[in-house]
Amino acid sequence: MTSSLVVQKLDIRGFRNIESLQLELGPRVNVISGDNGQGKTSVLEALYFVATSRSFRTEKLREVCREGSELTRVVGTFEEGGQQRRQRAVISAGRRSLFMDEKRAAGLASYAVRTPVVIFHPGNLTLVSGPAALRRTLLDRIALFLDPASGDARSRYQHAQRERHQILQKQPDQLSALDAFERVMAENGAAVQRARHAACDALAAALGPAFGTIASAQTPLALRFVPGGCTDAEQFAHELADRRVRDRFRKSAGFGPHRDEIELLLSGRSARHHASQGQQRILTLALKVAELNCVRDACGSQPILLLDDVSSELDPKRTGAVYEFVRGARSQVLVTTTRPDLFQMPGLSGSDRCDFELRGGALAGS
Repeated sequence: MTSSLVVQKLDIRGFRNIESLQLELGPRVNVISGDNGQGKTSVLEALYFVATSRSFRTEKLREVCREGSELTRVVGTFEEGGQQRRQRAVISAGRRSLFMDEKRAAGLASYAVRTPVVIFHPGNLTLVSGPAALRRTLLDRIALFLDPASGDARSRYQHAQRERHQILQKQPDQLSALDAFERVMAENGAAVQRARHAACDALAAALGPAFGTIASAQTPLALRFVPGGCTDAEQFAHELADRRVRDRFRKSAGFGPHRDEIELLLSGRSARHHASQGQQRILTLALKVAELNCVRDACGSQPILLLDDVSSELDPKRTGAVYEFVRGARSQVLVTTTRPDLFQMPGLSGSDRCDFELRGGALAGS
């Protein structure tokens, strides 16, 4: 049985084009409207930031800071299973600080899984057709909830990989240093592979039903994980040592989880190379629904769902499928749109919907 999770209040300061904004949100569907550039997406990004410590738009957190602001701060008041808590994420002097009920967070991984959120935004539409890194990130988000330690293992692996590459480039005869970093890569890389295998199994189980609900035709769909490394640390270390000469002339190691891939097959053919644009968009939406269900099952809470301007990127039929999913979902939903009059969900009562209009990063009329 899953517990309910909602964000009740959101206090945003110095974030993107938002100087100061406070929102009291409803427990079901929250529609945030306004013209382009008024701060709609920034609200979703701020909520994602305070929930996960990251942005879904950039890896460089300094980019979310409002120009001229000395402090960027987002405070979220959450209610889960009848219990209220506050989370606070701050960027000051280029440094990020995270707090849970005014106590500094013990670590990034434990903080990031405390309040599950799933985001669907226009950038996701390249999830099927774009580079493998996008699909690895999807697996890593799911893996973090299945095994929170996988996030730290991935960070250690990436750091050791960079150091090994530098040594191969500049001091390839430093065998003791290479051995040390390769041991770290092998131990943590194998852990990442195990976590991604488990995440891929969960995603595959959830994807079929999600795709069947959204797709109009019953097209055979399969998901296959193609590992770039292995789950055995000893074999991993052996592969790295064996590939040193070749890796010296590569941009990165030729073996390891940084080369993992997910293959999506429609009727036995690669969706990345053979699916139509419409099919790729359906698959992307199905992947996001599957992600939400995987996170829900892993953590026991219904994730908050963020939908950023999806109606402008999907055809009317697929937009209708999104609205139908939102209407039936148990999640709290925040959706942005330039046309709130077009966001109609038959069967959703007026009390289940809250509307907000933004102008210049502030509530209209405030």
